Amino acid sequence: MVPTLAATLGVKGHRPVVGTRDCKDVLYVFAVLNLISGALHANTAESLQAANRKSKESKTRRMQRAFAAHLRHVGRAYPQQTFRRVVLTIGNAPWHRGKPIDEALAENPHLEFYRLPSYSPNLNVIERFWKKLRRRATHNRLFDTIADLRASGRASLCYFQTLREKVLTLIKGRTRKSPK
Repeated sequence: MVPTLAATLGVKGHRPVVGTRDCKDVLYVFAVLNLISGALHANTAESLQAANRKSKESKTRRMQRAFAAHLRHVGRAYPQQTFRRVVLTIGNAPWHRGKPIDEALAENPHLEFYRLPSYSPNLNVIERFWKKLRRRATHNRLFDTIADLRASGRASLCYFQTLREKVLTLIKGRTRKSPK
């Protein structure tokens, strides 16, 4: 998650201003949405520019480790004793495959991947959620530190975790029916 600029309303005659920084620190969010209950389970991973320069590890390797940790979290949230089979719909990002991912899946044999075709974000229901999350957490906001960005992201995630019906409406594309 990086701060994003979006169209906004303003007072006539005054142009809205949002500052920017030349900072390459990024906050990644890994999440899983339960399409039946609307439950949301998320983890964040920071990518700090200064630390990345010192590290010999590639971005893909860092992301694989973070995604593997997320899979372990999902395995604990949906234990094999209760859930015989958990299917995760994922895209084809480089960090969705590799040795760390295979190890995490071996530890949680009830987790399975359903891989989407390349370049098909419109088929992935979580993409609609990402759009709403970014709008709520980052649009037209300047964060002084990565901690502020993380706090905004987590507050927005908590908001959606408490409104499961809203999440279900969002991911299923349903609209609320007005009472007759």
